[in-house]
Amino acid sequence: HMLVQDCLYGGTTSLLNHELARLGISYTPMDPQAPDSWADLLRPTTRLIYVESLTNPLVQVADLEAVVSFAGARGLVTVIDNTFASPVNFRPAELGIDLVMESATKYLNGHTDICAGVVAGSEDHVAQIKITLDHLGGVLDAHACFLLERGLKTLPIRVSGQNAAALRMAEFLEGHPRVAKVNYPGLASHGQHERAARLFEGFGGMLSFELAGGIEEAETFLGKLTLPAHAASLGGAESLIVRPAAATHGGVPPEERARSGISDNLIRFSVGLEDVEDLLNDFDAALKA
Repeated sequence: HMLVQDCLYGGTTSLLNHELARLGISYTPMDPQAPDSWADLLRPTTRLIYVESLTNPLVQVADLEAVVSFAGARGLVTVIDNTFASPVNFRPAELGIDLVMESATKYLNGHTDICAGVVAGSEDHVAQIKITLDHLGGVLDAHACFLLERGLKTLPIRVSGQNAAALRMAEFLEGHPRVAKVNYPGLASHGQHERAARLFEGFGGMLSFELAGGIEEAETFLGKLTLPAHAASLGGAESLIVRPAAATHGGVPPEERARSGISDNLIRFSVGLEDVEDLLNDFDAALKA
């Protein structure tokens, strides 16, 4: 049995509901902002707590310090998906998280031309993972390794630029009359801004927002943009934009999306390396259309 953050990437939710369920592994959603409620969710078979450093797509920040303390007092393994933050902005192992996962397809590679993943942790934990890896395969080919190593060389420069551009975009959107809500931890209005400022060295290149109106308004806006590509990946040199309810979280039942706060008109934006003034002008024109 696992405790998992109650708002996760749609692919993770699908894995929990299908593959892990098939293996007899159950889970209970936990409110990452309410540590006092976690003990009531435990079962005799609970072994692990799973969270995201910055959630996909609402860019929330869990009470990660409480997660480490709670798990440590009960002998539970902590696992975090650090993809949105990247190790430039946050290194969870330094906080005491046991296993850190990254989709290396995203910021680590940075060029949207490989599919890869990383898990890092203590020798004891990784030794157990390697046994399963030997059974299931999943070996990265040599050329993908070369491309990933190439991407890592520019990782700090890329992420630093994306951090700065994302903050500019979030501030612009927050001040626009056609935008109802912006989710970005770099904004003072974000519910976990102070926590993010304490834990992270940067606020990341991912943000999400809701337009005033509904799906029609969101789709019209997306159709008027000229720079961002409409795709569900993230963390690359090119800006990508998507409506999660129709893409990354399309496989999540509508009622579950609603409980997690993922509205049908929510838009997720991965800020790339384009000139931020070009992105601002593109968004401004699309919002006026």
